[in-house]
Amino acid sequence: MHDLDRNEDRLRGTYDFPFEFHHIDETHPRYVMSYHWHVEYEIIRILEGSLTVTLDEKSFTATAGDIIFVHSGILHSGIPEDCIYQCIVFDGNVFLKNNSVCAGYMQKIIHQEILIYHHFTPKYVDICATVNNLFDALWKKPSGYELSVLGQFYHFFGLIFGNHYYLESVTRARRDYKRILQLKQVLDFIEHNYASPLTLQQLSASVSMSPKYFCRFFSEMTHQTPMDYLNHQRIEQACYQLSTTDDSITEIAYRNGFNDLSYFIRTFKKYKGITPGKYKKA
Repeated sequence: MHDLDRNEDRLRGTYDFPFEFHHIDETHPRYVMSYHWHVEYEIIRILEGSLTVTLDEKSFTATAGDIIFVHSGILHSGIPEDCIYQCIVFDGNVFLKNNSVCAGYMQKIIHQEILIYHHFTPKYVDICATVNNLFDALWKKPSGYELSVLGQFYHFFGLIFGNHYYLESVTRARRDYKRILQLKQVLDFIEHNYASPLTLQQLSASVSMSPKYFCRFFSEMTHQTPMDYLNHQRIEQACYQLSTTDDSITEIAYRNGFNDLSYFIRTFKKYKGITPGKYKKA
């Protein structure tokens, strides 16, 4: 989610308690949730404002009080508007370890025999109450919060199955599946090469497309041009480093694929509204 990988392949939380919590407002380096994916599951709750979410190629707007469930492997992004939101990223395998009765239900989710609804509005009173308790436990961490988190998760999944809040036998068109795999491939390429002076030809070649077709494909999938997306990722990396290191602005610019300091400053201001120097001081 909000770490620094497009394919976020890393340990969430700890081995015994694989739950990772994020609180995101406009000061967060990853306030805008760029297209990414991970094998873990994710639950998002909107505290204020709105978040325009894209799951694979489908978009919708979630507002304060809404809950979003993101399945494993789904490409997703979020564009906030005056938004404060929180995320929990978790490894579903934790629910297979200790209880064979519960594991039978969880295997249906993990094997994608069912797909949990992706958007719960406040009219789903039971779901929202349970998820809010879950988030509050991870956010405030009172004594024994780990027990509350596990209990609320089991309650959440119990409500899903008890109320049939899921779809069955979902099939995906071969063309859509291929497009999503291609986008994942180019996002991985950008993730591993963003610090190099990438060209449009190199990006298109990473998925064996002509530059012209690739630009159309990428824009249809992400609503951004390839170079705009690339520069946005570079600026997000720079924001993180400005926030967490004492390195100079020049060092951070060159480390993130900008060979011209003035161009880096202009691009940074385009995306963040302020200069890197002011961002670092703030």
